[in-house]
Amino acid sequence: MGLRSHYTAELEQLRLQVEVMTVRVEENLDRMRGALAGEPSGVASLAARVDDEVDAMNVSLTERCYEILALQTPVASDLRLVVSVVRVLNELERISDHAVRICRDAAAHHAPCHPGALHDLLLTLADETIDRFHTARRAWGAMDLDLAVSLASGSPLAEALHQRLIRELVQLHGPNAVEVALRAASIARSLERISDHTTIIGARLRYLITGDPAHLAAEIR
Repeated sequence: MGLRSHYTAELEQLRLQVEVMTVRVEENLDRMRGALAGEPSGVASLAARVDDEVDAMNVSLTERCYEILALQTPVASDLRLVVSVVRVLNELERISDHAVRICRDAAAHHAPCHPGALHDLLLTLADETIDRFHTARRAWGAMDLDLAVSLASGSPLAEALHQRLIRELVQLHGPNAVEVALRAASIARSLERISDHTTIIGARLRYLITGDPAHLAAEIR
């Protein structure tokens, strides 16, 4: 194998390793959903262990990207891949962190302990958030511009769910109302941040595929 062929194979391996990382993160999002639904508290411990693996992958792959930049002279498209991988790795690591945070919060407060309507809203919001990430994972795996473009706009359903959630929180009453409201708001905020990070992955992928730097404006949060 020639030097160029070896270099091309190395870049493809880097892209595939990011895809593996997206799968691990998606597994933690599924655990997050389970924790919200009231699955055993052991889910949080498992999610934390997987998050450690995600963190290690982030460090290892980021270092590899820096080595490629230092030792090679990437052409424009290859350079876009390497710098995009660095950005996407960071977003994936943050998404996993939020998933673990929700798992721990749900376990600590013995979820499901929210009132029925509030609990259902959080689960539906989690489902919408996971679906959005699933689209991002598929887009990265296939380098699919159409899927990446579908992430450019926010989710109308998620926005509607957040508005309904606010109305439910305002109507809470009883001795534990403040605690329940704060916990639900924290979970909703983490879900919103997961969606934000997913949007950035979509923007970075659009930049990677098209080379149009205008897509990078969507990364500003």
